[in-house]
Order: sequence, then structure tokens, then C-alpha cells
Amino acid sequence: METAALAFARDGEQATLKAIAVEAGVGIGTLYRHFPTREALVETVYRTETQRLCDAVPELLRTLPPVDALRAWTSRFLGYMVTKHGMADVLHVVLTADEGLRTDTRARLTAALALLLDAGKASGELRADLDPGDVFLALGGFALALDRQPGAQALAARLLGLLLEGLARH
Repeated sequence: METAALAFARDGEQATLKAIAVEAGVGIGTLYRHFPTREALVETVYRTETQRLCDAVPELLRTLPPVDALRAWTSRFLGYMVTKHGMADVLHVVLTADEGLRTDTRARLTAALALLLDAGKASGELRADLDPGDVFLALGGFALALDRQPGAQALAARLLGLLLEGLARH
């Protein structure tokens, strides 16, 4: 899954199943045995990356101050969005076939973000009036704006800095 996610983020729609298999060190037959279609692989990568992102929240909050945890998670979220963009055409087909998956993913990511925002509010570092849905939309907007931009990583860091400054309690 990690190899496929990296390939989709790096090569986008140009990532072939054969290249993913080679990079993962498995035969193409093994890949097809587990993922008989490109759609099956994309759906599994999407589910795995969503789970990984949501599962990161408790560990980030355990090891970092709330705003630093939020910064680390939002950076990971933008990386997640790069992977999603890299498999956008096929993912659109998958999500159109299973609207529940799209809805569930959005709810899970918003809930993960809410945990981070609540921790920041409780520490007094973040504004009390923050709505996770609003922040989630802002992050989604950043991801769209950053898609295929030269210097996207540096721009993402600056935009996240601006967003976090706006979320901070002054």
C-alpha cells in the first residue's frame, strides 16, 4: 500500500500497476491476485491512507503540544490529498460507485480534525469558535490550490502557517 500510495502521489495517473509491482518487489501476478483491477488497488490505497491519517491523531496528541500536533496532521493531510489527486480519475469512479465511502471518509477525517481542534481549544491556544467543517474545507481548498504547483511543499508550509495563525487564540 505504501508503495502504491507513493507511486500515485509521485506519478499520478501515469503510475502503472506493473511499475508499482516492480517497486514493491512483487510480481505482477501477485499484485493482480490481491487487486484484480486498478480500481481495487486505488480503493484499498484510499481506505488505507484515510485510516493511517485518522489513526495518527492520538499519537500526535500524545507526543506533541496541541498546535504542533495540528500542524503535523494538516501537513500529513495535504500529503494525503496529493495521493488522492494522483489517482483522481479512478478514485472518482470508485467513489461514484460507493457514495457511502465518500461520506464516511469525510466524516472520519472531520472527526479526527475535531479531536485536534478540541485539544487546542482546551489548551487555550486555539479560538473557541472553530468549526471542524470550516477548517476541513479550508484544507481542501489548499489542496486544490497546491495541485501541480511548482514549489508546492514550501507553499503548503506557508499556507498552513497562515491558517494556524488565523486559528490561534489572540
